[in-house]
Amino acid sequence: MAEGSASVPSTELLEWPKKDKRRFLHAVYRVGDLDRTIKFYTECFGMKLLRKRDIPEEKYSNAFLGFGPEESNFVVELTYNYGVTSYDIGTGFGHFAIATPDVYKMVEDIRAKGGNITREPGPVKGGSTVIAFVKDPDGYTFELIQRASTPEPLCQIMLRVGDLERSIKFYEKALGMKVVKRTDRPEYKYSIAMMGYAEEHETTVLELTYNYGVTEYTKGNAYAQVAISTDDVYKSGEVVEHVIQELGGKVTRKPGPIPGLNTKITSFLDPDGWKTVLVDNEDFLKELQ
Repeated sequence: MAEGSASVPSTELLEWPKKDKRRFLHAVYRVGDLDRTIKFYTECFGMKLLRKRDIPEEKYSNAFLGFGPEESNFVVELTYNYGVTSYDIGTGFGHFAIATPDVYKMVEDIRAKGGNITREPGPVKGGSTVIAFVKDPDGYTFELIQRASTPEPLCQIMLRVGDLERSIKFYEKALGMKVVKRTDRPEYKYSIAMMGYAEEHETTVLELTYNYGVTEYTKGNAYAQVAISTDDVYKSGEVVEHVIQELGGKVTRKPGPIPGLNTKITSFLDPDGWKTVLVDNEDFLKELQ
């Protein structure tokens, strides 16, 4: 075998992410008071508490909340580290989004419960979709989007990136996502790409935002990562390594089982430092049982 030829991936390997069975599983982030956030999400957003666990030997607790079961829906995984009451969200994380049939009503309900409305409901600039923005008790922003009906109300994670073309390529090649919508707004000096595994109204999407001229953001220590399912973490990890060589990023955990849990995962950072964890489909479902 010629030297270096082993590092050239096969076309079949590079096509794998598009053929793989993938969906967004959960977003992981840290909160200063678990019960306070659970109360806010269930009462103000209408989420359900799906499971909660306390790991005293590791000094943390976490809770999973969403609009449907984890087997089929995207959820949030909240982490509370003992004794830590606040975090720095940084300038790079943007928001989560919730689709609802009536934004005006949801905002009134949130206001009545003492929630912080940062943008009153109304049509989006230059469009007709009704939106609003609210902040949760830890300062995470949630966009509320008016949609008649949707199978996935928890519908967006917005992250800011320093080079939109590079990010689009990375998520297409490393994660098999497709651009489902692209918007350029030169009058407001930003561009966005919605990326995911199905159309925007059907599923959760990653909203990548590029603000003209801004190439770097602070990550803070609040938002952690997004988890995505795969049928083969080893094959997926191999693809990610090749894409990182081309576009940048870093593998933070090689493919393999988590000690004590046996769920196979691999994790990595994209070129902007945003973390993704790929989780074995079958192992994930076993974990839920």
